[in-house]
Amino acid sequence: MVVKVYGPVRAACPQGVLACLLEKDVEFEIVHVDLDSGEQKKPHFLLRQPFGQVPAIEDGDLKLFESRAIIRYYAAKYEDRGPKLLGKSLEERAVVDQWVEVEAHNFNDLFYTLVLQLVILPRMGQPGDLALARSCEQKLEKVFDIYEQRLSNSTYLAGDSFTLADLTHLPAIRYLMTDAGGLAHLVTQRKHVNAWWQAISTRSAWKKLMNLANY
Repeated sequence: MVVKVYGPVRAACPQGVLACLLEKDVEFEIVHVDLDSGEQKKPHFLLRQPFGQVPAIEDGDLKLFESRAIIRYYAAKYEDRGPKLLGKSLEERAVVDQWVEVEAHNFNDLFYTLVLQLVILPRMGQPGDLALARSCEQKLEKVFDIYEQRLSNSTYLAGDSFTLADLTHLPAIRYLMTDAGGLAHLVTQRKHVNAWWQAISTRSAWKKLMNLANY
């Protein structure tokens, strides 16, 4: 059965879901949601995602939202297909969950605020708060320092295999490397973080997604 993914292919959170589906070779259909016109806040979409955010999925009778919940579901449903995105043991699963939580609570908020202030608001003709963006950049420097230490001892965040811990970072770091003007140094100036980024961003599934998004 084809999974319907509601959200723009170029939006970060839908990209995380699409990357997971591609890693697991799950057939999907992208249903575009026009964020610029506020479609995600319209009554018909709020029935699917009551908080007015993307993505949401429909898989037969299952309707689900929140990207990390969605990728955990498909990583478990297709555990024996493709890479072991949840880890190969109970202990590895715990470490994967740990770094997914780090991404959600220590990385993502800083990334989102940076992109909002430096990319999204200017595109809407509104001035970004450069002081706030600088504060977030300094905090993100410290997060990447922790990643650098971690990745000096392992190839990937949760160990020696690619997992959801790494996949969840792909869309955000792509923005930092290409769209968020002058922030690529956060990655490139850290030897192990940069090597990790090169490894995860050259995976076949991610390359397919970048082609789908016409990057």
